[in-house]
Amino acid sequence: MKCVVFIFKEKAIMGVPKRKTSQARRDKRRAHKKLTAVSLSNCPQCTELRMPHRVCPACGYYHGREVIEAEES
Repeated sequence: MKCVVFIFKEKAIMGVPKRKTSQARRDKRRAHKKLTAVSLSNCPQCTELRMPHRVCPACGYYHGREVIEAEES
């Protein structure tokens, strides 16, 4: 995209695009902007679903040892 800057009476005028950005070019730029599903794994202690590399909220274990006390419910 080419922009032109003019200096008029010692003031810089902002550059404006020469052409409209096509839908294909716009969509290629936005291709990586999307939502991804949260990945879940089973806890080896209680088999509840939890996010990987985080303490299990159900049993409080991480990497084979208890990190926090489990909430009673």
